[in-house]
Amino acid sequence: MTMEDVQALAAQIRAEVGKAVIGQEATVELMLVALFAGGHILLEGPPGTAKTLLAHSFARAVGLDFGRIQFTPDLMPGDIIGANLFNFQTSTFTLTRGPIFTDLLLADEINRTPPKTQAALLEAMQERTVTIDGESLALGDHFMVVATQNPIEQQGVYPLPEAQLDRFLFKQTVDYPSASEERRIIAAHGARRSAMSPENWGVEAKGDAKAIQAAVEAVASVKLVDEVIDYIAALIRGTRDVADLESGASPRAGAMLAGAARARAALDGRDFVIPDDVKILAPPLLRHRLILSPAAEIDGRAIEDVVAGIIDTIEAPR
Repeated sequence: MTMEDVQALAAQIRAEVGKAVIGQEATVELMLVALFAGGHILLEGPPGTAKTLLAHSFARAVGLDFGRIQFTPDLMPGDIIGANLFNFQTSTFTLTRGPIFTDLLLADEINRTPPKTQAALLEAMQERTVTIDGESLALGDHFMVVATQNPIEQQGVYPLPEAQLDRFLFKQTVDYPSASEERRIIAAHGARRSAMSPENWGVEAKGDAKAIQAAVEAVASVKLVDEVIDYIAALIRGTRDVADLESGASPRAGAMLAGAARARAALDGRDFVIPDDVKILAPPLLRHRLILSPAAEIDGRAIEDVVAGIIDTIEAPR
């Protein structure tokens, strides 16, 4: 698959998602980057901003199997990964696979379940395997988690641990739509008596596992010159030398940023990464990996402002 083919496939997927979801173009773009870079994405926003419909429509458009887990305070790890259940008729244990065995998994309201249950996703997100009673079971090559969470200020939420946040390629803030988008949403969805599936909105599959794999292989061939690698390393290391930050980004963040930049270049039809790819992707890739210092929190500093300052400080190659 050529870079032009990747670009064309992405355009078709965007168009299909747009049949059901109005707006959220930037979020769809990050989801495409995450898909082709082999990453996961965390969507944070208030209820009712189409996060679930977006994930379902995206899975439908790319032709992947879709699964959803509604995270609740009483959810247990076995409810996610499955378990070996005893069959009294045969006197044997039978493996019952959990909903995690899918291609695109929507972890809905992931921060409404305790950390013990959240941790059930750690191995799956990092290694694409799960372990049940000592047996390692492989997930699909294109396993991707699209997690949603409510703002931490809302009631009944548990903060995600740093180890889990670091496994997400991006954290995207899903804001309320613009005035014109909201009017279009009301006009299109207001006559519906209940939520409809993407199929009802005419969303069709424009890809399949074979096409996605070809796109992933094309992305892996995108050139990353030494100057851009040095730039990525400087950005990551720069997060560890800022007084406003108590904790900076890990080396894994740098490797993820390089892979994501390759994917964005391919989506733009290029076989080489430019510094703007890195600049555009750095904020959603870093915002959930950095921890503000107590003094910065008291001063009301925002992670986005600190990241923007780091990007402005580090000189990009020309």
